[in-house]
Amino acid sequence: MSDPNRLPGPRDVRTTLDGDTTDRIVVACSPHPQFGGDRHDSRLRAVSDALVDRDIDCLRIDYGPWDEGRGERTDALTALEWAGERYDTVALFGYSFGGAVALSAAIEADSLAAVSVLAPAASSVEGFDPADLDAISCPAQVVYGERDDTADWQSVVERAEQLEWSVESMPADHFFISQQSRIGNLVRDFFAASLG
Repeated sequence: MSDPNRLPGPRDVRTTLDGDTTDRIVVACSPHPQFGGDRHDSRLRAVSDALVDRDIDCLRIDYGPWDEGRGERTDALTALEWAGERYDTVALFGYSFGGAVALSAAIEADSLAAVSVLAPAASSVEGFDPADLDAISCPAQVVYGERDDTADWQSVVERAEQLEWSVESMPADHFFISQQSRIGNLVRDFFAASLG
């Protein structure tokens, strides 16, 4: 694992890069920073560990200063640009607030290979509307907890099902206690199949 570093750009985006031997990478967007979310989140680490085991690098990001989701979307796009300059294949993952950030960025991103989100909090990113998800042309996955009453994931899941994305439910609440390994495996298998 590399030491945290700062991505070039106008905002202070700190990262940790896991793995360094492949031409494939997943940028992982952290949960809500105002509620303690950061790139060291256990769900992000589980996904990253599972990806590295499959020879897929993972760049976990912390956002710059809080900006209602707008700046955080920019941070994700900055990370995708950084990754695109160094890797042949770039994908995107996010959990909770980070899931909404990832989807919002995926709507704007060029050459994205795949996107996966866990418990996406749809209303947490200003300007994000699940109705716009049809603009995402790459393979996409949504994983959610059936007992999650924290995030408003329902509109994303409904739209994802309409678009025939991969949708996975888990018997869990928003925090997926003791299910990090299963999350890592679900997301890893999706990306391994999607990224080739």
